[in-house]
Amino acid sequence: MTSPRYVHGYLPRESVRLGDQAQTLSDLLHVDEEYPAGALVLEAGCGPGAQTVILARNNPAARFVSVDISPDSLALARQAVQQAGLANVRFEQADLCQLPFPDAMFDAVFVCFVLEHLAAPPQALTELKRVLRPGGTITVIEGDHGSAFFHPNSVLAGKAIQCLVELQKQAGGDALIGRRLYPLLCQAGFSQVQVTPRVVYADASRPEMVEGFTRNTFNAMVEGIAGEVLRKGMMDSASWQQGIADLHRTAGPDGVFNYTFFKAHAMRAA
Repeated sequence: MTSPRYVHGYLPRESVRLGDQAQTLSDLLHVDEEYPAGALVLEAGCGPGAQTVILARNNPAARFVSVDISPDSLALARQAVQQAGLANVRFEQADLCQLPFPDAMFDAVFVCFVLEHLAAPPQALTELKRVLRPGGTITVIEGDHGSAFFHPNSVLAGKAIQCLVELQKQAGGDALIGRRLYPLLCQAGFSQVQVTPRVVYADASRPEMVEGFTRNTFNAMVEGIAGEVLRKGMMDSASWQQGIADLHRTAGPDGVFNYTFFKAHAMRAA
């Protein structure tokens, strides 16, 4: 399988954005993610290590194998783990649809913000189930850009977000995959599938969420596709600029931003 095209790009600013996102959402997404001492956990699609550091730090007695198809991302992830002083992670380059591990090797699998970028999520989930031991657990976290709503409302801001959804679709991914986690995991043969919404709400009374999520995570993500949107004529320059300005207004004193992530837990039947 060839490497999927990561719609957000691999520039240093994207690694910064992912780090901001991981830290801002740490309590929301990781609060119930605990692994017992000695557990061997596969982190599938670690990217530059933003989630890796949180997982390894929160579970110092567990052992992690973090994989990614991009050697550049793996280099950044190794650096992040080393800088954090963590010694319970090892890294391997791997394709999620053709993992270089034997059957039933892992006690748990963790997947965060990865399936949305894959052309064949069912194939990846089937392969992840293969390397998970019977009775082992899988955690999958994904967003859903269709869940974003905000004040002041703006047609052009909504259109800018839709451009991101469309570009991800063109790249073979699905920016709306959060709503599909339950059927995807069931169809892959996992049991005891449970999905919970994790809602991000930001207004001026929560300045850390306004800065960390509205400005530095979501708005930065949309702004990052400007070149491709304009090159493909998906919006004209004036409309795009107004849409981005309207998105930034949602981070203002009277702004409100709401977004839902979906976190799924499931098991490989014994």
